[in-house]
Amino acid sequence: MSQTTINDAEIAKFTAMAEEWWDPTGKFKPLHKFNPVRLSYIREHLIRHFGKDGALMRPLEGLTILDVGCGGGLLCEPLTRLGARVTGIDAAERNIAIARIHAEQSGLDIDYRATTSEALVEAGATFDVVLNMEVVEHVDNVPLYMQSCADLVRPGGLMFTATINRTARAFALAVVGAEYVLGWLPKGTHDWKKFLTPDEIRSLITRNGLVVTDETGVVYNPLADSWRAAPDMGVNYMMLAARPSA
Repeated sequence: MSQTTINDAEIAKFTAMAEEWWDPTGKFKPLHKFNPVRLSYIREHLIRHFGKDGALMRPLEGLTILDVGCGGGLLCEPLTRLGARVTGIDAAERNIAIARIHAEQSGLDIDYRATTSEALVEAGATFDVVLNMEVVEHVDNVPLYMQSCADLVRPGGLMFTATINRTARAFALAVVGAEYVLGWLPKGTHDWKKFLTPDEIRSLITRNGLVVTDETGVVYNPLADSWRAAPDMGVNYMMLAARPSA
């Protein structure tokens, strides 16, 4: 393909940290802390949208889910345990290698591939659900990336997007605070100029034929040392969009 979403510097950055994906006290500690709230949001909306029985042990049985920029598989594994058939893709081959090893050790069957969203579109792939979580701020050619993610959603399917707002507060908390003061993330993990506002994400979603159906902020509670969904979208936020049925 003549166009790509791959940012070589970002790939190198996450490749260098790949061995630590499954260390809850390592460089991905913030993502481990963040995982429960985003997993709960995904599970809740999948059950509601697809009419699944939330009381079942594997309520997502029968759904196909693509996790774009899956890293070490922090979302892929719990969603597989919930019954979904999960494909995880990442442009960093080392991330995929780590994800495969951990899935095998956990006895989980997950289709991991070192590829990109635009390559899957070219191959004609589609899924019931596409996860675009904490990735858009790390890619090149954001319009192409968002278009390719949307193109992978089947009629009647869903796309979840999570990212960081481009606000002064996000710069203070997600960059200065998280990387330089608290040391939650390695310095240079995020570039504030690459953050996107909710309006920008909505525009990119709707121009590609999807309809935004829900959105929420995600805020950190330092006393509980945990994240929760909240109306405040000034820093972290998630957005849900659906492709109308054919």
